[in-house]
Amino acid sequence: MNPEQAKSRIGELTKQINYHNQLYYQEDRIEISDFEFDQLLDELIRLEQEFPQFLDSDSPSQRVGGTITKEFETAVHESRMLSLGNTYSEEELKAFDERVAKGLGHRDYEYFCELKFDGVAISLVYENGRLLRAVTRGDGTKGDVVTENIRTIKNIPLHIQCEDVPSKFEVRGEIFLPRKEFEKINTEREANGETLLANPRNAASGTVKMQDSAIVAKRRLNCYFYQLLGEDIGISTHDEAIHMIEKWGFNVSPTYTKCKTVDEVLQYIDSWKNKRFELPLDTDGVVLKINNYEQREELGFTAKIPRWAIAYKYQAESAESVLLSITYQVGRTGAITPVANLAPVQLAGTTVKRASLHNANEIQRLGLFEGDSVFVEKGGEIIPKITAVVLDKRKAGAAAISYIDHCPECGTPLQRKEGEAKHFCPNSKSCPPQVLGRIEHFVHKRAMDIDSLGTERIKTLIDQGYLQNFADLYELESKADQLLGLEMSQDQYQKSDDGYLFIALPKALFALTEGLSLSAIQKFIQSKADQPLKEVLSSFEVFIRTSNKKVAQNIGTIKKLEETLVSSHLPQMEDHLPVAIVLHILIGNWISLEKLTAICLHENTVHGILLKLNLPLSSEQEERIRKMKANTFQEGVITNMLEGIRVSKNQAFEKVLFALGIRNIGENTAQLLARHFKSIKALREAGADDLLAINGVGETLVHSIQEYFKDPENINIIERLKSHGLKFETDNANQALESENLKGMKILASGKLNHFKRDEIIDFIESNGGQYLKSVSKALDFIIEGEDMGPSKKEKAEKLGVKLVSEEEFLKIAGKKV
Repeated sequence: MNPEQAKSRIGELTKQINYHNQLYYQEDRIEISDFEFDQLLDELIRLEQEFPQFLDSDSPSQRVGGTITKEFETAVHESRMLSLGNTYSEEELKAFDERVAKGLGHRDYEYFCELKFDGVAISLVYENGRLLRAVTRGDGTKGDVVTENIRTIKNIPLHIQCEDVPSKFEVRGEIFLPRKEFEKINTEREANGETLLANPRNAASGTVKMQDSAIVAKRRLNCYFYQLLGEDIGISTHDEAIHMIEKWGFNVSPTYTKCKTVDEVLQYIDSWKNKRFELPLDTDGVVLKINNYEQREELGFTAKIPRWAIAYKYQAESAESVLLSITYQVGRTGAITPVANLAPVQLAGTTVKRASLHNANEIQRLGLFEGDSVFVEKGGEIIPKITAVVLDKRKAGAAAISYIDHCPECGTPLQRKEGEAKHFCPNSKSCPPQVLGRIEHFVHKRAMDIDSLGTERIKTLIDQGYLQNFADLYELESKADQLLGLEMSQDQYQKSDDGYLFIALPKALFALTEGLSLSAIQKFIQSKADQPLKEVLSSFEVFIRTSNKKVAQNIGTIKKLEETLVSSHLPQMEDHLPVAIVLHILIGNWISLEKLTAICLHENTVHGILLKLNLPLSSEQEERIRKMKANTFQEGVITNMLEGIRVSKNQAFEKVLFALGIRNIGENTAQLLARHFKSIKALREAGADDLLAINGVGETLVHSIQEYFKDPENINIIERLKSHGLKFETDNANQALESENLKGMKILASGKLNHFKRDEIIDFIESNGGQYLKSVSKALDFIIEGEDMGPSKKEKAEKLGVKLVSEEEFLKIAGKKV
């Protein structure tokens, strides 16, 4: 292909890709498959690489991401991103309207109404038609700069070429993850054995702050815009502004309208009460604003909210369900959260099967008994909660729910501090979820940087008894043979409040039947999501007959399952089956149900149960049981994991010190302490006066350090880590500094430097006695201003009065010839 042909094809591909992006993100429809779309994009990228002279900064290829952002800068909003007052009733809304009329002295005004979307607020600043900066809401005054991530969102214009575009303006909107994308991501995560995302709003928020923009690009975020700001834009009403940004190519939700009276507003609210569940994202109400800008100025603001706008929140929808059981989850800080398992019920457009009970006080307040009928609501349309018990449906002889007194993860007696609502597990040293949090910190990129050890792998190793603290990581190599076959994910398991192990229904039915695929079983169960377990199993027999795969054998097995469920008296849990019953059906010729049930009370996975049983199973039985398991550790995974652990031994002392997780020692403090004391021995022996003499060390940190070294177990872990070769003293402990020209100075570099790469400037500052800080703060002595220094950093530095010096000035201060 010659250059002329390439230019033509690039233009054609760009037009096609933009057209399909418009269909997908603006109109919620498609004409080609994802595969066909990816082929078009791959061809465009290939041609732009071959003919770089035709690569345009607005090309669709520039939205695939790839920028890595270690730390997000902070920027101040030119005008605050305000919160709105909330109302929940017709009376309150009419009272607001009366206040507006009184404030203006007449009723010659109109409202602009739009749905209130549950997403992440974003501010975009454009200069000369091009996207300059994207900033999160933050605290309303300042937020994080996430421009590279926002550039990957396909329906956000990077360059606006209309004639009437001001030289500078700001648009604000709500970034969201469409429900179908959220479900697609969770389906993929489940298939990969990863933890599922909680809800679309949290997923969108987490995605916006991801460090790798290439991952952001794959998430298919969307955005609805609702506000235009700027000087001399030449408009006087909000609807003019909305029509203008629509013309410029910004995605605006088509749900808006204008209302002349509060009665029309109420009609609009009522019209969307049920229809909103058909939208591609979650909503929790309606926002109404005075349309005319001069009238807004006249009404003004209170200390926190505008007097010209308000949000009407829909009353949470309620439904009746049955309490099946309660499970207790242990957080990484040891906090216990009870979760109610419910009979499935339709609520706010989704099937609800679980609800949070928050704490023991809430269970007591509700007065819950076993098997109670309960009312369930979705707080803010997102988190289901039990609001009341249907007392006249309570079963005779039902027992009151008793809150657990021992940790469900480790068996330690729970504690409850005076004045606190939650119970806590005090066993921070060996309670699995708490151990997980500490080891995750230890392996973090900024600590020991063991990227081959993700959360699921760590969790598996903890639950199977291979890890109790991070020193155990360096002893895994001697146990490599035992790791083969360990289940990598335990998301398919649940434990009842009595501690019995349950397995997800699709996996159980997949293992119990032959000839049926897991995906077919999953689709069947998904189609019956609103039915109780008994009806699902009955319908499954019909599904088996329809599938025509080993009908007699499979139906016989399911009938045996149904009978055993009735006779066993084990607790019931929707979407899950007792592991003991499933295994008994598969290998009952070797062991009784009673013995299996007892073993399942102490194990967390099928793999762990099999290791305990050590039965001479047939190859057919092993294959059927293998179908129950999640993804397992294979040789390649184990090799990569152990290699990552070996390489981590090269991390510098300051990284090791940070990895230990001593309370109040952050990354910068670890650098400061490592540079001052040179070794863990010197730090341990330092007195309070020695520590307080260091600029930046206060009483709280002194107490944390002393408490840490008082604990014999911490000392034992450090000695074990030393024996495995980790560095507990600085490499240059016996080397003199190059100079002390920067002694006591706190310095930051921003922008491109001509004499140093990023790591080189840090090493140079430290080798000349200075301290390198990683963010703008009053503590800085000065900032080295490189080329293309970020405007937000510069703005913050000027606001804080931090001095900016050129690279040449810095070299002179450091005593180096330019």
